[in-house]
Amino acid sequence: MSGGFLEEMAAASEARLHEARRRCSEAALRDLVAACGPAPRLQLDPSGFDIIAELKLRSPAAGALRATDENIPDRVDAYAHGGAAAVSVLTEPSRFDGELAHLEVAARALSPLGVPAMRKDFLVDPYQVLEGRRAGAGGVLVILRMLARERIDALLGCAREQGMFVLLEAFDAADIQLMHELVDSYGASMALLAGINCRDLSTLQVVPRRLLELLPLLPTRVPRVAESGVASPADAREIAAAGYEMALIGGALMRGGDPRALLAGLLAAGRAV
Repeated sequence: MSGGFLEEMAAASEARLHEARRRCSEAALRDLVAACGPAPRLQLDPSGFDIIAELKLRSPAAGALRATDENIPDRVDAYAHGGAAAVSVLTEPSRFDGELAHLEVAARALSPLGVPAMRKDFLVDPYQVLEGRRAGAGGVLVILRMLARERIDALLGCAREQGMFVLLEAFDAADIQLMHELVDSYGASMALLAGINCRDLSTLQVVPRRLLELLPLLPTRVPRVAESGVASPADAREIAAAGYEMALIGGALMRGGDPRALLAGLLAAGRAV
């Protein structure tokens, strides 16, 4: 595990997990999940370039992006009609102003539009995958740097059991080697995405060149996702031309005045390559 920020986030996640288990046993949570029906599926465009649009009220690096009373249904509706393949919803409360209720509201609004929500958080236990599914998510983020292999396997096993897609997040070549092993182990049985986060974990600053430097190392059997550092049509065009099939975009969409139009423009640029 990287020191500093990730350790802080993992410890906070463990504390929230303990409190959640105190309120609701895993057996009871599984009963609630069983009543939810199948997870919404991730469907990618035949053009070969898609965007996961992000709902993120605060960034540890940039501060507040939107007010805490943001109209979540309107925002995710704009994302869906702008062409998003999925909507990532931050549920981490201490540094991102997120909560599970945001995911539930977003997933409910997205359901009739056929766009899945993804729980983005610092997940450490399968219980939290089940929480995401109970809130309506069709997918989850798994941060490889943060977890021991047995915990990663437990998270992936639970997501596979629930029919959810997983975005595997890597930061360097060592993470990517593990990603290859996971794709080999799970890729035939579930939907996996291979992501590179180009945000430096020590400074929390974006280092865009890492997207291109690390791309050749990524597995090609699953869609490759550029995370962070994509803010303009020119950025989208560059990463699509390099070979990324997807981008996860948050800050630019949250700050922009017309997220539907911005998202449509980013998609058009990426698909024009």
